[in-house]
Amino acid sequence: MKILITGGCGFIGHHIVEHILKNTDWDIVILDKLSYASSGFDRLRDIKVFDDKRVSVLTKDFSHPLEEGFIREIGNIDYILHLGAETHVDKSIENPEPFVVSNVLGTMRMLDFARTQKNLKKFLYFSTDEVFGPAPEGVFYKEWDRYNSSNPYAAAKAGGEELALAYANTYKVPVIITHTMNVFGERQHPEKFIPMTVKKILNGEKVLIHSDKTKTKAGSRFWIHARNVASAILFLLQKDVQLRDKYNIVGEREIDNLEMAKTIAKILGKELKYEMMDFHSSRPGHDLRYALDGAKMKELGWNIPMPFEQSLSKTINWITAEENKKWLNL
Repeated sequence: MKILITGGCGFIGHHIVEHILKNTDWDIVILDKLSYASSGFDRLRDIKVFDDKRVSVLTKDFSHPLEEGFIREIGNIDYILHLGAETHVDKSIENPEPFVVSNVLGTMRMLDFARTQKNLKKFLYFSTDEVFGPAPEGVFYKEWDRYNSSNPYAAAKAGGEELALAYANTYKVPVIITHTMNVFGERQHPEKFIPMTVKKILNGEKVLIHSDKTKTKAGSRFWIHARNVASAILFLLQKDVQLRDKYNIVGEREIDNLEMAKTIAKILGKELKYEMMDFHSSRPGHDLRYALDGAKMKELGWNIPMPFEQSLSKTINWITAEENKKWLNL
């Protein structure tokens, strides 16, 4: 078997590459344009991908057409995992165009490539919980609930989803779509909440906690480790699941941002200095609460391999090890 993974140099992508290497005998082709989020080849070097002959890495901006010679170099593909995307919400608010180009036009290019693959079993489009917009208290969005994007990034991902479904309906591309949220783990970009909080606590700095307008209720999320996401992705690729369908990959419990920061401080054995901040004022286009319903994946037989507390503790211990502090820019 052979899988093409776009965005395989990125944070979630490299964890999936590592998981597939360890748990299958598949060959892997990574396609990545090496944007700022990729950290170059550093993540792949860290997991020793270049020591494995089963992996080939191609640098390419997939929003441009794939030339015939490039397609021949990729070879025949059994699975396509389309993770590659522009994902920074704040940058999408400043300038939406690159997000539409990458997440919609780029998705079309990959779907067009998929149409050339006669033995393609699945095209998995990796999407986000943000397509649903904010979740009121007590609401957990199911896979086919209506979309209500709060920012251009989310809208572009929703556009990519619709295009993937259109190709499934029109050209019979074997599409499945996943939504996930708030992924954490080793080698995450230091601007993200968990590594940023670790760095600020270690430096004795104040952590800003996004809250409601009263500054008394912190925003909340379902957090999940990247290795658990990788487990769910491989499960969906290998299992005979319904095509032209969507699947939510969700952490096991909801945690508010203040509780998360306190938990990190406790693991570090350090004091937490924090300030509650009205999320609407501080970050337009962001939502106080996101929530997905993960019942469908459980019914299919997938369970989270490692619980949240263990995943978080292992991640923080890894981040703070002397040889890994480069990932915090320390």
